[in-house]
Amino acid sequence: MTTVSFIMPVRNEEEYIRVSLQSLVDQSYPAGECEIIVVDGRSSDRTREIIEEIREKNPQVLCLDNPAGIVPTAMNIGIRAARGEVIIRADGHNIYPADYTANCVKCLLKTGADNVGGPWLTVPAGKSFGATLVAAILSSPFGVGNSKFRTSREEGFVDTVPFGAFRKAIFDRVGMYNEQLVRNQDNELNARIRSAGGKIYLTPALTTRHCPVKTFPAFLKYAFKTSRWHFFTLRENRRSMSLRHLAPAMFLMFLVVLLLASFASGIALVLLSAVIGTYLAIGFCFSLGKKAEDHRVALAQPFASLLFHVVYGAGTLLGFIYIFRRPSNKPIRPGLSILEKEK
Repeated sequence: MTTVSFIMPVRNEEEYIRVSLQSLVDQSYPAGECEIIVVDGRSSDRTREIIEEIREKNPQVLCLDNPAGIVPTAMNIGIRAARGEVIIRADGHNIYPADYTANCVKCLLKTGADNVGGPWLTVPAGKSFGATLVAAILSSPFGVGNSKFRTSREEGFVDTVPFGAFRKAIFDRVGMYNEQLVRNQDNELNARIRSAGGKIYLTPALTTRHCPVKTFPAFLKYAFKTSRWHFFTLRENRRSMSLRHLAPAMFLMFLVVLLLASFASGIALVLLSAVIGTYLAIGFCFSLGKKAEDHRVALAQPFASLLFHVVYGAGTLLGFIYIFRRPSNKPIRPGLSILEKEK
C-alpha cells in the first residue's frame, strides 16, 4: 500500500487545530501507512499543547519545530522528515473527510498527475455577521474571480490547486518550496511543476471544508499581506501568477486616476460614479441571486467586496513599489518576513 505523509504548517492556531488535526487522525486510510507531521512555528498560544494532547493518543502524529515561523520552511522541514511516497500539504483551517487520504492516492494513480487537489467549501468560522460575510466573499466569483478551487466543482487538469497531494519524487525533479516567499509559495511550486512537464489535477472528490478568519478587519489584513507578495512571486517565477491576481491593482489604479481627474473635470466625476455604481450593481446581482440565510450579508457583500478589492489592490501596488526599489539580486525576505510572521 502507498505510504502517505501529511505535513501541516501551523502557528498560533489554537482555535482550529484540534478539529483540523483530529480530522486527519480519523482518516479511513490505515494508520500504519500514514503519518501526520505538524510543523509548529513556535506558537505563543495553546497550539503546541493541543498538538501534544492528540499526539499522546496517536503515535502517527509527529510535531517538529520551525524556528523561521513561515510556511515554506515548515513544508521543507516536513518533506525532509517524511517517510511517505505521497506528500499531502494540510492546513490548520481545513477539515478533511474520512476518505480524503484514500481519494488522494487513488487520484494520483488514476490520473498520473504529480499534484492533485480539490475545491474548498468555505464555511464561516463562527455564526457572527463578519464570519458569514467573509465566507460569502470567498465563495463568490465576484469576490475571487475565476479561482476554480473556490468557486468551481469541475474536474480536470489545472494550473494550480491549494494544498495538494504530491508524489514525493516531484521534489527531486523541481526542488523544494521557495523559502524566499512568505506567501504564494504553492503557486510558485506549481508553476515549476508545470515548467518541468508535470501535471496538476483538480477533482471534487478531494473537497475539504475551509474556515477563513472570523472578522472582516482580519480578512482585510490577510488580503493586504497576501497581495503584497504577488510581484515578488512574479519575480521568482513569471508563470506563477495570473491576471486574476493583478486585476484588483489595475481596478484601483483606474479609480485613483478618475478620482484625481474629477477635481478638474465633471466628466471624470460622472465616469467615476458610473464605474462604482456598475460595480455595486453587478455585486448585488451575485449576492442577491444566491440564497442567503442572513439578508444583511447579501446587502453588505457588494460594498465589502469593493473594500476587499481596493485593499488587495493597494497591497499589490505596495509590493510593486517595494520590489521596483529593490535590486533583483537582493534577497526578498529581510524587512518583510518579520511582519508576515505576526498573527
